[in-house]
Amino acid sequence: MTQYSFPDNFLWGAATSATQTEGSIAHDGKSDNIWDFWFKQCPNKFHDGVGPTVTSDFYQQYHNDIQLMRKLNFNSFRTSLSWSRLMPDGENINPQAVDFYNDVIDDLLLAGIEPIINLFHFDMPMHLQNKGGWENPSIIEAFSHYAQTAFELFGDRVKRFTTFNEPIVPVEMGYLNTYHYPAVVDMKRAVTVAYHSMLASAKAIEAFKELNTDGEIGIILNLTPSYPRSERKEDQQAAHIADLFYNRSFLDPSVYGYYPKDLIDLLDQYQLLPERVDGDEALLKANTVDFLGVNYYQPRRVKHRDEPIDETILTPESFFSYYQDPQRRMNPYRGWEIYERGLYDIAMRIKAEYNNIPWYVSENGMGVSAEERFMNDEGMIEDDYRIEFYQEHLKWLHLAIDEGANCFGFHTWTFIDNWSWLNAYKNRYGFYRLDLTTQERSLKKSGLWYSDVAKRNGFSYDD
Repeated sequence: MTQYSFPDNFLWGAATSATQTEGSIAHDGKSDNIWDFWFKQCPNKFHDGVGPTVTSDFYQQYHNDIQLMRKLNFNSFRTSLSWSRLMPDGENINPQAVDFYNDVIDDLLLAGIEPIINLFHFDMPMHLQNKGGWENPSIIEAFSHYAQTAFELFGDRVKRFTTFNEPIVPVEMGYLNTYHYPAVVDMKRAVTVAYHSMLASAKAIEAFKELNTDGEIGIILNLTPSYPRSERKEDQQAAHIADLFYNRSFLDPSVYGYYPKDLIDLLDQYQLLPERVDGDEALLKANTVDFLGVNYYQPRRVKHRDEPIDETILTPESFFSYYQDPQRRMNPYRGWEIYERGLYDIAMRIKAEYNNIPWYVSENGMGVSAEERFMNDEGMIEDDYRIEFYQEHLKWLHLAIDEGANCFGFHTWTFIDNWSWLNAYKNRYGFYRLDLTTQERSLKKSGLWYSDVAKRNGFSYDD
């Protein structure tokens, strides 16, 4: 048996978001976000017709849920604030939301669990979306106002904030595909959304720094390594372009305060550059992050695109194609490749190319459908597949830390099975099973395993 021990004060916990857990309670003052609106308009788009109305009811069950976290020996927990709950009209503060978030933060701290609070997790308030959302440059000041409000309300106790979770996802899924609202395919608009998101992040960081607190502020990015099919220069260039679009478009301005020249040149070549104004460059340069959250689930396998580029319908995939590694291991339920070494490669890249900035694994997990198949006679789901998934990723992370990676924590996705956008509860990720009828939480085998890992600050593994 090999013992894998992690650094002192390493963060162990899980991640989630407001929309995916809280639910919408009548008369609580919350306004609609894009998911509330879209579900009301098109419930058939959501798996089994399950929308964000109840989810895992964290809004009412947080006291008990935090005690369940404590039983798993969490020392940290990441969630988000709901913009449309805290500031329903964008101007006035909802006192019920303030009470709720104050209680959550205080309960976490009382349980010895550090709250990491994220500001935006795909849930644009509908009244702002109706004005253009991230396409409208006025959103930058609106987000800054919301961020400053959150810092002033909760910054006395929250010592780690993040501006965005996976800002590429609203771009990719809402403006390059039709999986998120507003469900359009328009790369020019997508680039604008991405650019305004980065300016909004910088503006929020500026507001945070002006408060001169003793906390830190970061951003959470889903860094997906782009592996070329071969050493051929065409495949290498295809992987480079994929990396520019899906990783460096957010990573470089967040850490360095500027965009890669190759990305700017490529966008300029195809008349895709967003409108910029004086002060944008200085804002980005002066307001970089203190740390990164890294979400990792799967690699990206890339090859040269043989077909000519159709400039009438441009997307990032106009510049490269995907290929499948014949030796790949798959999670058939999610359709994602399982490649644990990718986490090590990310760590080494951050060390080599991004000043070894402090970072933590902010999401890693395995979604599986119909987990009741694996329930034992005592009613516990024996999800050994999830334990193995985490063990293999943690082995590679441990090696990276041994080689100097500046990683300070590992968060899973997620704590209790939660609602997942259009997929609803099709795939389950939690340490606790959620009964959608009764809202009962029941511990899975992986929860027992993770509790021991967090308690021991490591684990033993038979290599």
